[in-house]
Amino acid sequence: MNSNILEVNNFTLTSSRDIPSAIQKLENLKKENMLIHVVSFMHNTVLVQTLKSELVKIFPNIKIVLLTHNDKHSTCLTLYSLNKEVDPKSVHDEIIKELYLQGAKKELVIKEYRNKLFSRYFTDHLTNLPNTYRLRNDLDEYKHFALVVFNIDNFHTINNFYGHIVGDYVIEKVGKHLQDIISKQNIYKLAADEFALVIPQNIGFYELKEYLEELCKKIKNIVIEYQNINIYIDFTLGSATNRENKNIFSNVSMALKYAKDMGVKFWIYEDRMNFENQYERNLQLSAVVRYAVENSKIFPYFQAIVDSKTSEIKKYECLARLMDQNEKILSPALFIPVAKKIKVYNIITKTIIDKAFETFEDSEFEFSVNLSIEDIMSSEMFNFIMQKLKHSKASNRVIFELLESDAIEDFVKVERFISEVKRYGAKIAIDDFGSGYSNFKYLTKMSADYIKIDGSLVQNIDVDKNALFVVETIVDFARKLGIKTIAEYVHSSVILGIVKDLDIDYSQGFYIDEPSVSISKSI
Repeated sequence: MNSNILEVNNFTLTSSRDIPSAIQKLENLKKENMLIHVVSFMHNTVLVQTLKSELVKIFPNIKIVLLTHNDKHSTCLTLYSLNKEVDPKSVHDEIIKELYLQGAKKELVIKEYRNKLFSRYFTDHLTNLPNTYRLRNDLDEYKHFALVVFNIDNFHTINNFYGHIVGDYVIEKVGKHLQDIISKQNIYKLAADEFALVIPQNIGFYELKEYLEELCKKIKNIVIEYQNINIYIDFTLGSATNRENKNIFSNVSMALKYAKDMGVKFWIYEDRMNFENQYERNLQLSAVVRYAVENSKIFPYFQAIVDSKTSEIKKYECLARLMDQNEKILSPALFIPVAKKIKVYNIITKTIIDKAFETFEDSEFEFSVNLSIEDIMSSEMFNFIMQKLKHSKASNRVIFELLESDAIEDFVKVERFISEVKRYGAKIAIDDFGSGYSNFKYLTKMSADYIKIDGSLVQNIDVDKNALFVVETIVDFARKLGIKTIAEYVHSSVILGIVKDLDIDYSQGFYIDEPSVSISKSI
């Protein structure tokens, strides 16, 4: 509505005493082209009839329309004034027309506001791409389709090392790259570092496989530049069609996890994929762990750590292993989480420490054992370790490896632990550095003697330029602090060559030595 054409004045009256004041104001507003609406619960009240008679006196030629509403306690009077020349006979029609236009415009504003809300609800704020809610809504429109989810490889490395501002920038730019590369389909932004696209057709397994192979070629070697730094982007893809069953998102997630576990670029979900029931597996593992603890089936494997330049063995890491009822050896990734759940983790830690000290009591080598933040915070474990150091000849050769990714809330206890073990000549290594918070201040507060560079970085330094850059930065920082560096997961001669070029002090990995039940003086 154009407010210059139609003026609206409203008055509310609750008794006849309000009439004189309203009439006085109306007289000041008197014009030629006017319309009055009187809205009341009933029309035969004293208030309405008195008001009507007074209005007729002042506005004998103006149309007065009586309307009803549900409010029993008030009468509303609205005066409409038309600021343009019209035929007096058509004033009423012109005012109603303007009111209609006003209503239509308000409805349009409401509709636009509703559309904005709808857009915000269905749009990712960072990339302006349609989000998960929009994807779920769109999928309801398709009878047959395939869903493809993209996950950025090692995005946590970018986020942790460069910070969340750069991480958000990378996500935004990746979204634009995908839109440019895959212009025929909608790209959706899912949670965290994941994107998706829908192939809205009935597509067979082999046709989908060919499509994904071509897609992987198209999205290969995406480079995001940020302040003269090149950040290289790789993806792992998971896909499924809606023909298997209705759990399309669950199926895609399983396919994506399988692709990552297998180290391949993509995987397509199939019904014949056997994903074990996690609850059943946990129950079985709990029984296995209890059996191993009760029957002395916990012991260390030893893996050599060598001088990167000379390949001479300098140390061994003591790695926890468990033997089940079938004499199968299990790695800690399988049984440690379960051991913590069933409250036998401290028994396993004590067993490994006992056997490690026993093995290296009369050896020339340094040796390392892994401790979690729970171990350090435990008074029982603290006293156990102190007694071990006090009575062992190997106290000045033990290295305690602490996980960099463990969240530390009570740093006073950690500093006390480090101070006490160092009194006996023990050393401290920060394990998996680069995998978690990558807080360089952490190194000085921990009085670290060694940094073990996270294997997920080292194993990819020949193909992942981001990983190489992070490793170079860690090595340079450690060198300036006088902290020795150890490269984990050295799995090939190529990786070992790069490790040497980077002047990393020590190397560890399957290419050098596989974990075993015994130690040797040379490889």
